[in-house]
Amino acid sequence: MDYATPATLLEGLLSGLGHPVIGIDHLIFILGAGVLAASVPRGFLLPLAFVIASGLAVCVRFAGSDMALSELWVAGSLLVVATILLFSAVPGRGVIAGLFMLAGAIHGYALAEGIVGAERTPLVGYLVGLTAIQYALSLAAWAFAVWLYRNRPAFPLRRMAGIALGLAGLAFMGLAAAG
Repeated sequence: MDYATPATLLEGLLSGLGHPVIGIDHLIFILGAGVLAASVPRGFLLPLAFVIASGLAVCVRFAGSDMALSELWVAGSLLVVATILLFSAVPGRGVIAGLFMLAGAIHGYALAEGIVGAERTPLVGYLVGLTAIQYALSLAAWAFAVWLYRNRPAFPLRRMAGIALGLAGLAFMGLAAAG
């Protein structure tokens, strides 16, 4: 859409579907979160918590709230998930659900930048597209990780995902800090 604010329901939907995919930091986080969710019983619910918080944060941002350095927070979320994947056992269900919700709020807030200033109809399309793509991608990563954990238990998926998220987080942290 050449950086234009969505003006129709379809433009909002397409923007919502595309934004988390072309925003590589968001895509990497969503896939890494799916891998992390596979380490938790009923982990498919964690991406749902992320998506709900993300949608609510879009609405908060759309309503006019302004938070500085949102991309720095996004990069930080990559580092938190990387740390959990690499160095620790998965926190308890309440803690991990809270982390997923916090990350959803951070990512949703940053992703909302593309919809600020639009009318409500494109916002609805944006929320539908954003919700659908984030949940589909995280569930695909979750399903792949569950399959891999069951069929190739020796494969170091957590370690590889943790390294990838950590490197990406450091790179995006540097980019965000540089301005």
